[in-house]
Amino acid sequence: MYGFRDLCQKGTIMTSQTTESAARVEPLRKVGWADPSKQAFGLLRTVFTIAPIIFGLDKFFNLLTYWPQYLPHLVTDVVPMTAQQFMFVVGVIEIIAGILVAVRPRLGSLVVALWLAGIIVNLLILPGFFDVALRDFGLLIAALALYRLSFAHDGRTSRFFI
Repeated sequence: MYGFRDLCQKGTIMTSQTTESAARVEPLRKVGWADPSKQAFGLLRTVFTIAPIIFGLDKFFNLLTYWPQYLPHLVTDVVPMTAQQFMFVVGVIEIIAGILVAVRPRLGSLVVALWLAGIIVNLLILPGFFDVALRDFGLLIAALALYRLSFAHDGRTSRFFI
């Protein structure tokens, strides 16, 4: 036996309320944005495009924070450049990763996830940045969620891994 709500959803009974709801949702269905997973994909793709580009650009200006403080001295002992010069390279890579997410979200999300894993390891080496490492772990999980959602929503029908 169906309840009133079930019958309304199946279209057996059309009330003015269900007709109005359907009229509001119909334009969204035509573009595919009524699907919650499509909305999640769009949000994550937007964030993982914009954030890496902003953070990458800030590596050149140090407005948000002084980025070289997040670099262990071990790195500058091995690499023949200053911490700030190293951050310039990091900035370029982050900008490229953001653009890659915009153009090829499946591949870009994996690049961002791997990049975040490297940042987490780096932060665990430094004392006093465990809270930032935990936040970046959450971002890594979100990047992996974008990767999974990209199989349904990035428009590619390939069955390959990337």
